[in-house]
Amino acid sequence: MFFKGSRYEKLPTATYTDPSGRTITYVTTRYIPPTAAFIGHSVVDGERLDLIAYQYFRDSERFWRICDTNLATWPDDLLVIGAVLAIPPSEG
Repeated sequence: MFFKGSRYEKLPTATYTDPSGRTITYVTTRYIPPTAAFIGHSVVDGERLDLIAYQYFRDSERFWRICDTNLATWPDDLLVIGAVLAIPPSEG
């Protein structure tokens, strides 16, 4: 259902049958585990989270690791000029 390496790849699925008898399959809730950071990154004007992820992980699609470590639901919430982002290891 999800690509290899997706943060949702290993989540279990569940089903729900609505009153009309239609069965709906869904992915269960993903809980964010505590993740230790190894470095801090000070946000400057014009930065994007995908580029910050590329700078540290060499993979722009791993921006969600930074979101998880900083407990952010929306990536843009982290892009406050002067804020210091906790940068985790790329795997974990």
